[in-house]
Amino acid sequence: MFERISHLADQALRDEPPSWDDALWILEGADVELLPLLHAAYLPREHHFGRKVMVHILNNIQNGLCPEDCGYCSQSSDSDAAIRKYPIKSDAEIFAAAEHAAQSGASRYCMVLSGRGPTIERTRKLGRLIRQLKDRYPIEVCLSAGLIEDAHAEILAEAGLDRLNHNLNTSESHYGKVCTTHTYADRVRTLEAAHKCGIETCSGFILGMGESSSDVVELAFRLRELEVPSIPVNFLIPIEGNALQADDSLTPERCLRTLALVRFVNPRAEIRAAGGREGHLRTLQPLALYPANSLFVEGYLTTRGDAVLDTYRMIRDAGFEIEGNPVYEAETGPSRAFRLTGTDGEILKPEIARQG
Repeated sequence: MFERISHLADQALRDEPPSWDDALWILEGADVELLPLLHAAYLPREHHFGRKVMVHILNNIQNGLCPEDCGYCSQSSDSDAAIRKYPIKSDAEIFAAAEHAAQSGASRYCMVLSGRGPTIERTRKLGRLIRQLKDRYPIEVCLSAGLIEDAHAEILAEAGLDRLNHNLNTSESHYGKVCTTHTYADRVRTLEAAHKCGIETCSGFILGMGESSSDVVELAFRLRELEVPSIPVNFLIPIEGNALQADDSLTPERCLRTLALVRFVNPRAEIRAAGGREGHLRTLQPLALYPANSLFVEGYLTTRGDAVLDTYRMIRDAGFEIEGNPVYEAETGPSRAFRLTGTDGEILKPEIARQG
């Protein structure tokens, strides 16, 4: 067992993926010991990212009102979840959240819109927002806006978007059991449009939707084929009213084995322990930092997550470091005195959000 695990680490350090049989063994092998597996996954993680942990903060800038039937999502047209639905937020609200993200030490500010995809007119508006955000704040910008085509990607690339997020969510063979209003191929085409225009892609999946281990392996390899540099691994959050509920497979060990698998298959990628980590990893959350080098903080789209300072304490207690950004004071936490100057010269006064 130890020799096999060591071989996985050696392959990853050479940027070689495991065999299909080894990938299934990582997830299902009865003789796999978790701590040696995580140590082996840590070696390529440390090689490419050191002990740094990137932090991302999401802003759900448009909620609900979605015609798609994705079974995992409380914004779905088929969901009865009790969520607050609203159209796109004002520019002022979007800028205030970006400023908070920067002062909280986030590496990236991620704007998310519900819906099938933006019109060209909406994409131009998003492009203007992206330009202004990048002028004002020393933080990278990620956008998740649904399905896009080449024309949309060109507008976003010209605006300077750092990353476009569009998760594959599950394997192609399992996709029809998760969503019927669009296809797996539609999602792949969105990623290809972004890649073609020079926008980095962010794409991952949701664990716990009734998928098999083979589905998980298939998806990990597909993300490698698509050369995705940022992979969020989500763990299904069971929200009352949603069509899909957690399938009881999400033990802390299953979650950690999956993170290790994704690291071995995609050794150079930023791998994020994303939605649901708090509830499914429970007391083993710090161990996720051995294969993963990135986290979301302060919640997800329609659910809460751990606060910034609680997460930073966990990172430091585990012996890792927050990567931060130019306005973050790493030793003292988010600066409450720092003031950012807008592009038109005014002083933007930060509103400090809940920290614990």
